[in-house]
Amino acid sequence: MTDSSEPLPESGASPDPGPQVAILVYPGVNELELGLMLGLLSPLGLPGSVGTPGAAVLTVARSRGSVLCAGGLVCTPQLIFAAAPRLAGLLIPGGLGAQKAGRDPAVRTVLAQAQAGLVPTGVCGSGLLLAGEAGLLADRVLGCPAGLTDTVWGYLPADLQAERAVSDVRAGSAALYSGPGGLKAVTVILNLAAQVWGAEKAQRAAERAGATWVPGG
Repeated sequence: MTDSSEPLPESGASPDPGPQVAILVYPGVNELELGLMLGLLSPLGLPGSVGTPGAAVLTVARSRGSVLCAGGLVCTPQLIFAAAPRLAGLLIPGGLGAQKAGRDPAVRTVLAQAQAGLVPTGVCGSGLLLAGEAGLLADRVLGCPAGLTDTVWGYLPADLQAERAVSDVRAGSAALYSGPGGLKAVTVILNLAAQVWGAEKAQRAAERAGATWVPGG
């Protein structure tokens, strides 16, 4: 049944996918964090759009070649960097290859463009090493896994809070959401989702997944 309050697309036109968030994929990416990002955010898009270029959340990489994840899962990114649409947000999961990926010129260019475009960015777990190598962490307030604090201090953040999810939102810079990885990455993901889609939709995403989330927490 069609909701008459929603405008219908012109005949033959594709429906507007709404805001789209990209997940950066690289060799050695943590499949748990990647799966959390896809599972939480995919339902925020149009029905039937999951896995398509019109989806709410897309996986992007320097090539469409299959990527071996940290735990042995093999995944194929949906889009190369150059084919990504205009993004409303960017997510960087952790993984064994994070630090090396942050030194990749193609990755650094994409992240620099996102920062210049004030694209809100979420980083969890060892994804902070990728972001640090790419120059995203200097003078920012960060949340960080306790085991990485000494390394992350080397990227010259303004402040670092161990085992907490932190939202650094300021005028003139891309909003940066950061914190621990693994299952604790849920908070970072939903904080970014609230920035992109609004707190109400982020809360519904949390409820669908059975997760506890406090806006800004």
